[in-house]
Amino acid sequence: MLLMKPNCECCDRDLPADRADALVCSFECTFCQGCANERFGGRCPNCGGDLTARPTRARALWGRFPPSAERVTKSHPQCAA
Repeated sequence: MLLMKPNCECCDRDLPADRADALVCSFECTFCQGCANERFGGRCPNCGGDLTARPTRARALWGRFPPSAERVTKSHPQCAA
């Protein structure tokens, strides 16, 4: 089951689990579409893998399968720009 991280690792934008505009790599690094495309060219800055659309999780399932509440941010050189 995906962790469904709640934010973009670069700009810290909220990315709720039921929203379709989050992108992830195979390690579940999570970015908003703006950062993924404009800052990283569709590649994960952590592992170099493809960033693809993260599936959504229906809000009705959050009680039984809650998304992660832990916010993750990393200091990539592109994020400081």
